[in-house]
Amino acid sequence: MVEFAKRLQSIPPYLFGEVAKLKAQALEKWGDIIDFGIGDPDQPTPSPIIEELAKAAMDPTTHRYDETDYGLPEFINAVAGWYGRRFGVGLESDKGEVLLLIGSKEGLAHLAWAFIDPGDIGLVPDPGYTVYKINIALAGGVPYTMPLLAENGFLPDFSAIPSDIARKAKLLYINYPNNPTSATATLEFFADVVAFAKSYDIIVCHDAAYSEVTYDGYRAPSFLQAPGAKNVGIEIHSLSKTYNMTGWRIGWAVGNPDIIKGLSKLKSYVDSKQFEAIDRAAAYALNHLNGVPDTLVLYKKRRDILIDGLNSLGWSLPKTKATLYVWVPVPPGYTSVEFRNTLIEKAGVLVVPGIGYGEYGEGFVRFSLTVSGDSDGELVAEAIERIRKNITIRW
Repeated sequence: MVEFAKRLQSIPPYLFGEVAKLKAQALEKWGDIIDFGIGDPDQPTPSPIIEELAKAAMDPTTHRYDETDYGLPEFINAVAGWYGRRFGVGLESDKGEVLLLIGSKEGLAHLAWAFIDPGDIGLVPDPGYTVYKINIALAGGVPYTMPLLAENGFLPDFSAIPSDIARKAKLLYINYPNNPTSATATLEFFADVVAFAKSYDIIVCHDAAYSEVTYDGYRAPSFLQAPGAKNVGIEIHSLSKTYNMTGWRIGWAVGNPDIIKGLSKLKSYVDSKQFEAIDRAAAYALNHLNGVPDTLVLYKKRRDILIDGLNSLGWSLPKTKATLYVWVPVPPGYTSVEFRNTLIEKAGVLVVPGIGYGEYGEGFVRFSLTVSGDSDGELVAEAIERIRKNITIRW
């Protein structure tokens, strides 16, 4: 009989694997559902990027292994140029401050394997992207959760971390704009992160996947804009949400060259970088296109319909400034799973329960603004009407 390794047996099923199963079951009952589940852009990759991919794929020189240390220079230089234009952050691509990733997820995961030894503590946000916590544990480390509470603006309180824990900590993950809460952070907060990391000699990893998904004139800062940030950490980003390229699996890590070197060394034994044609198309996107403005207009419209609609049903939600998500408190009498189940069973509306992002996610559900099949907010409006007609909510 095949038996999984104990490290694999110790972790729960991936959150969205469970969501996919629930979606399939609901489809049998409803015939259709309105899916606010996974945060996967439902709009297409811009045509010029696809055209660049096709052109590069026709070049047989792109079909071989990438034997560079950090990634195709064309892509690495494009990342450095984008950081300079977007954030005013200087990156020396020729000195190991930029590393190509096969999407941000693998970089976030492999960072733990590159730096966590058995018994090391990794500081992770809760609620938070499950990849941080799980990979610290898989690497033999001990995840220590930092509660993200509404009263703190869903920012971690570093003063609440016991000094003995902080002294043992090796790695700190942060993520702003935040998944799942949609909270944002200021440069002052990032300066506090730098000070905390310097005090305890902790590596910082900022997951900046949603920095370009913003609304109402808000512009998210980069962690690397904080003075001294490059001395203590790195930032991981990708083209997934910025250019509707989730399936392309292309991203980067930037910042401290010693941290980048460790991540690169590990990756040299687990992957062979990305298909060069994708690298070239991604470089084109960074050099020539300013994100996906039409998609952001659509997300904003969905956001407004969703939040205004939920508020008409008794919620009191502010308009989010960033991300693909709306973090919604569950009504009295429900757990997050119970409310998720009620929505899917009685209204054919799929959301993600907050408990899936950690114990401090309990009491919330996450709605994603990436609603497949919706062209102008009509499915979001229908979801509100389904909830209104089929679920009695008592406050």
